[in-house]
Parts: sequence; structure tokens; C-alpha cells
Amino acid sequence: MTGKERASYRALANGLEAEFQIGKGGLTDGVIEQTLDSFRTKELIKIKVLLDSAPETPREFADKLASATQSEVIQVIGGVIVLYKENPDIDENGQVKKKPAKKADPKKGKPLSKVKAKRALAEKKEAERKQAKRDFYSARRNIKK
Repeated sequence: MTGKERASYRALANGLEAEFQIGKGGLTDGVIEQTLDSFRTKELIKIKVLLDSAPETPREFADKLASATQSEVIQVIGGVIVLYKENPDIDENGQVKKKPAKKADPKKGKPLSKVKAKRALAEKKEAERKQAKRDFYSARRNIKK
């Protein structure tokens, strides 16, 4: 990461609130999971370290957390850590991209494309129409007898 990129991320981090805090428990699996969960919806997160009760320095936490989450440390100032991790599911406006929902194939249980879903629906309606026509004529034959 270049210095200009890092500076722009530091500027963006100014307006962020801390996602969560690291306290006397230190860096636990729960903290790592919470960080990974935050990276699912954001690329840049801020974490507060409680200096009075934390067993390590914020820089040590930042390095360990960055290696555990495959992210980059943008800055550590006082008890505040800023981390960045690129997320391809987030667009340039910071919004999570929505993936189109696919309908399931009733025969195979697999997702269908829109064209295939429309075709399957048309085939189903045609089969129902033919069955109704057969039922109508068979009932008509039974009445004539």
C-alpha cells in the first residue's frame, strides 16, 4: 500500500466510530471473529483499546489482529487502531453489492437463471393446460355413454 493510499484511508477513518473495544481479555477468538464479521460489510474499521486494562500495547494488538484477519494496519494512535481489508463485495460508495437471487430448479434443486426459470414456468403451465383439456374430454366421453 502506498503512502498516499494510507493517508486517504486515515482521512476516511477520522469520521468513523470505534466498532468495538479490546479490554483486559486481550485478543481472543471472539475479537477476531467480530473483526472478520465487521469486514464483511466494511473495508475500514476502527477499534478502541482500553489502555488501563489491556495486557498488551495497541501496536501489538494491531499487528496480531492484522495477521489474524489478513488486513493492513492503517494507523495506531493512542488506544485507537484503524484496519483496512479490501472487500470485492463492496462498491465504490461503500455499499454492499446485492447478488441477484436465483430460483431453484424443481427437478434438480439447483438455482436457475431468469430465462430458464421463465421457460420452466411456461412448460409447467402448458402441461397443466394439456392435462385440463384431457380431463375435460374424458369427462365429456363419460357423460355421453
